[in-house]
Amino acid sequence: MKRPHEEGAALLTVLLMVAVIGIIAVGVLEDIRFGIRRASNAQIGAQARWFALGGEQLARNRIDQLLRRDQNKTLLEGGWNGRVVEFPIEDGVIQAKVSDATDCFNLNSVVEANAGEPFRRRELGVRQFASLLSLLGVGDGPQLAESLAQWADSNDVGPPGTEDDGYAEGGIPYRTAGGPLAEVSELRAVRGFTPELYARLRPYVCALPTTELSPVNVNTLPVEKAVVLSAITTGAVPLESARRVLNARPAQGWSDVEAFWGQQALAATPPIEGVRNQIKFRTRYFSLESRVGLAGGSTFMTALFEAGSVDRIRLVARRWTLEE
Repeated sequence: MKRPHEEGAALLTVLLMVAVIGIIAVGVLEDIRFGIRRASNAQIGAQARWFALGGEQLARNRIDQLLRRDQNKTLLEGGWNGRVVEFPIEDGVIQAKVSDATDCFNLNSVVEANAGEPFRRRELGVRQFASLLSLLGVGDGPQLAESLAQWADSNDVGPPGTEDDGYAEGGIPYRTAGGPLAEVSELRAVRGFTPELYARLRPYVCALPTTELSPVNVNTLPVEKAVVLSAITTGAVPLESARRVLNARPAQGWSDVEAFWGQQALAATPPIEGVRNQIKFRTRYFSLESRVGLAGGSTFMTALFEAGSVDRIRLVARRWTLEE
């Protein structure tokens, strides 16, 4: 015969077991709900990435159409440059923007490939970058341009503080790249380039996958970026003259170097050696910025294409984020 206190203990044990089982059940159900939600989010994210890749293919087709219009010139005809195009999809939308990626100063042009060492300082590229900085109102342009050149060259010889030894002395020590920039945001790691300066420079610079001097398509260069044209001439073409030239751009663009440099606004300032051939009339690099809105979420992708001949459009870079 059980005593009363034994019956109470048994009842308490049962209640505790029920409580524990209930807690475990709630935890299991919560894990199941979280797993379902996570799987659903992963499925939506994967679907959004596939939609973004579809947008990338549409961009390829658009670039191919531009090249087929005229294999010698790329024009602004049709208003394609920087225009956002939307494609509705079930429960969302794809937004894509194709732009000319040569309306900027190529930061990687401050060095050049060399047989003796992978990359060495390029004098003209450094001078052009210093000119851009000065035209944008930056007082210490030559020193900043030199800092970038020493960051990207392959040797360890340069002004004090611009090579590995200078960066190793900081609060968070690191080394110079010893090669071209992978993307523009890397510029923020170079000594002297503050967040404020980076924000001022960002609309006018790029990091193309080449160390060639900045290839500028004057048939698509916006008037508001005339400073790039002035900078590659190291200021020989004043900013106002560069603006006048772009404002007077023919409807069908320029077709050859002689027609461009022979304009009245440029006749008094013939290009220095190396600059003449930087002027292009056909775009080589195109950028894509896309956003996929799906089921209340957003997926971003940026891509860079290199255009060879018609039907030869090469994907150079793809990032699942917006450029900074």
